[in-house]
Formats: sequence, C-alpha cells, structure tokens
Amino acid sequence: MSCFECCIKCLGGVPYASLVATILCFSGVALFCGCGHVALTGTVSILEQHFSTTASDHALLSEVIQLMQYVIYGIASFFFLYGIILLAEGFYTTSAVKELHGEFKTTACGRCISGMFVFLTYVLGVAWLGVFGFSAVPVFMFYNIWSTCEVIKSLQTNMTVPGDQICVDIRQYGIIPWNAVPGKACGPILENICNTNEFYMSYHLFIVACAGAGATVIALLIYMMATTYNYAVLKFKSREDCCTKF
Repeated sequence: MSCFECCIKCLGGVPYASLVATILCFSGVALFCGCGHVALTGTVSILEQHFSTTASDHALLSEVIQLMQYVIYGIASFFFLYGIILLAEGFYTTSAVKELHGEFKTTACGRCISGMFVFLTYVLGVAWLGVFGFSAVPVFMFYNIWSTCEVIKSLQTNMTVPGDQICVDIRQYGIIPWNAVPGKACGPILENICNTNEFYMSYHLFIVACAGAGATVIALLIYMMATTYNYAVLKFKSREDCCTKF
C-alpha cells in the first residue's frame, strides 16, 4: 500500500461529524463558562454600587452567584472530558464499522456502551436547552436597562419629557428583595450606570455566553445524531452492509 493510499484509508476512518461537534462543543462551553463567569462578577458589582447598597439585602444573591461560578468550573471540566470521550468513541465506532483494522466485530458490552452514550447525550441535550433559555434571562434584563437609557438620551435630545421620570426598578425582577435601598435608578443616574464599563462588559459578555450556550446545544444535537447512527450501525452491521463516517 502506497503512502497516499494509506492516508486515504486513515482519512476514511475520521468521524467528521463527531469532530465538528467536539470543536463546536469546546468553543460553546468555553464561551459560556468564561464569559458567564466574568459577567456574573460584573453584575454583582453593579448591584452593590447602584441598586443595593446594604450588604444584607443582596447577601443571598451573592451566594447564589458564587455557587453558579463554581458550577461553571464543573461544567467546563465535565464537557472537556465528555467531548474527548465521545470523539474517541466516534473514532472507535467508525474504525470498527469500516473494518479499518480487520474483520468487523462487536460485542454486547460495546453496544451497551454506545447505547449509554446515546442516552446520556440526549439527557445533556435537553438539559442544555434549559441552560440556553436560562442564559437568555440576564440578556433580557440588561437589554431592558439599555433600551431605557436610550429612551432617556432621546428625550434629552428632543427636550420633550424630563428624563427623571423614567426609571428602572431591579426589584421587579426578583433578584433583590423589595426592601432593598435604593432598588431603582432614574434619569441621569440610570444613564451613568449604562455608561460604566461594568454594565457595557457584562451586557455583551452575557450575549456571548448565551451564544455559547446555543452553540453547545447545536453540538449536542450533532452528537445525538452521530451516537444514534453509530449505535444503529453497530447493532445491524451483521445483517446488512452499512458504513458510516460518523
């Protein structure tokens, strides 16, 4: 076998769908975890400085955010290992199905492991749909604040209605109690909040984190198709001549 034919044979055993899903999964999780961690820190800073000056009013929120940051570390570690395992399983299944290393052989244990990956990937896919929806909540909140600031700027430009009458009350979102002081910001104070680096960075980082969660959902959907197809081929290979690049 020539060097070129050997390379073609090796390329034929590459699970391209699993490879693309792994790259997309790593990128999405990295964006979600990295940007989400920094954005949460900025959010706490904004609340402490402008909406809840008493530490006891937002103590529970600070603990929850700190817990979420620890969870982010765990998510990043888990998906790094899980992505490598799924990619390795894709290489193994593709090599077995295409008979790159000898006659096709499969065992009940091998099919059971492939089936376990199918089930676990489906569960993770459903869970990440929830994470994706949850990550859109802070984007919605920051967008409301930003759009209110834009309204204040337009009113100041047109000289129609005083901007002091337009406020944003963070307490209505339920993240701080109703007795928090001041709890809301109006007019020029709100505009100054929107002009701070913490607000600008947190808003855009939450958007990127939401996009990263969406990319992870897409990656898990590709994993679902790949693992399901691999499991079906392993199960029915003995009955029909199938081949896969997944």
